[in-house]
Amino acid sequence: MTIKVGDKIPNVDVMLGAADGPQKTSTQDLLGSGKVALFSVPGAFTPTCSARHLPGFVEKADALKAKGVDKIVCMAVNDAFVMKAWGQAQNALGAVDMMADGNGDFTRALGLTMDGKGFGMGERSQRFAAVLENGVVKQLFVEAPGAFEVSSADYMLSKL
Repeated sequence: MTIKVGDKIPNVDVMLGAADGPQKTSTQDLLGSGKVALFSVPGAFTPTCSARHLPGFVEKADALKAKGVDKIVCMAVNDAFVMKAWGQAQNALGAVDMMADGNGDFTRALGLTMDGKGFGMGERSQRFAAVLENGVVKQLFVEAPGAFEVSSADYMLSKL
């Protein structure tokens, strides 16, 4: 079952690709308090994710915070080392928390998986964005397969 507006996010262990190395945390600790802009990409270093998705949230971080967002979190079904390297390559560390859902446990709990086997990627997360308040989904924007419209930083800003 896919998570929906009004649902509490599931509590799952995840890792952060932080500047000082991988850090174990939980979705409750990372996403469960304050207003959080969460967005998910199919994979770090992939074309749309690197050219538009993550850069948009880095560029719009101050504007999102001006609209009351306390934290911006990027997630992907990648390991914490890859998420850190991608965050560094995109100058995102410090502006965006890089959450690694390495085994896809959180993605499956959300009901937002996609089959990337045709691209040699295995099971990944669908491209989506959500506004969370104290761990509850207030807004959810799930992309159609292959699209990049409703999960962008600009779209989220227009809805805040």
